[in-house]
Amino acid sequence: MPTPLPELPIRRLTMSDLVSCADLAEHRGWPREEHKWGLLLTAGTAYGMDDPAGKGLVSTCVATSYGPGLTTLGMVLVAEPYARQGIGRRLMRYVLERTGATPVGLYATQNGRPLYEQLGFGAVGRSEMVRGRLDAGARAGVGAAATRPATAEDLSAIVRLDTEVFGLDRTHMIARLPAFADQIRVAEEDGVLTGYAAAWPNVNTHVIGPLIARDTATAKSLIVSLAPGTDRPFRTDVDERHTELLDWLRANGLETVSHNTMMVHGLDDLPGDWTRRFAPLSVALG
Repeated sequence: MPTPLPELPIRRLTMSDLVSCADLAEHRGWPREEHKWGLLLTAGTAYGMDDPAGKGLVSTCVATSYGPGLTTLGMVLVAEPYARQGIGRRLMRYVLERTGATPVGLYATQNGRPLYEQLGFGAVGRSEMVRGRLDAGARAGVGAAATRPATAEDLSAIVRLDTEVFGLDRTHMIARLPAFADQIRVAEEDGVLTGYAAAWPNVNTHVIGPLIARDTATAKSLIVSLAPGTDRPFRTDVDERHTELLDWLRANGLETVSHNTMMVHGLDDLPGDWTRRFAPLSVALG
């Protein structure tokens, strides 16, 4: 006899669940994103419930810890046959109990935001997802910030810059970037790193993120420098406060796909310097 929904056990997910996670995402109309799921399942702590009918997973949620200062949540999914029956709320409460006193951040879709508000999350900003091929003429008018491919010797400087801008130490995540991303570029001036950007493969696109830069001109230079390294469209999630960069992206071939709300639980705002944080690694990771 199938287990009643309120009694479905919640368990830790592992790499052996990767295909089931991607299947659930696809069934809910999200991309499969198996490459990203691989990073989430190894760098974060994933939770889920098995379908009592033996058909994969009923729900998922991934918590990525950045120490006592912040945990980010992502990939909160519930299978359609079990939607609107309290599964998502129960899983979120379970995960929040395990984060304890640690502040939590996430990017909420329009559908998910009401649940998060009921759980005590507050909105602190919005991001805009844009997608498309960067026009060949995008370099025109872009500043001459010097960029180059990152090397192994740059990793410590990238971590220092990322920690300064993100507000927390993400060494365990940044150290995975060389294997996860197809390209990592850095901008520098007088031997000092002023920004970096990664482009990683995701279904039919290359996602740009993280994108950290001293200013908008440097962010543009990094994006332009990534373009020759791919024949796929770009996709990125940009903090809506960076209006100049978004205007430039939309004027040079990318189109708005969706919007997400940045939300926090247990603190007033996300840590770090948003003026230099243009795009996250992923809305599921921060």
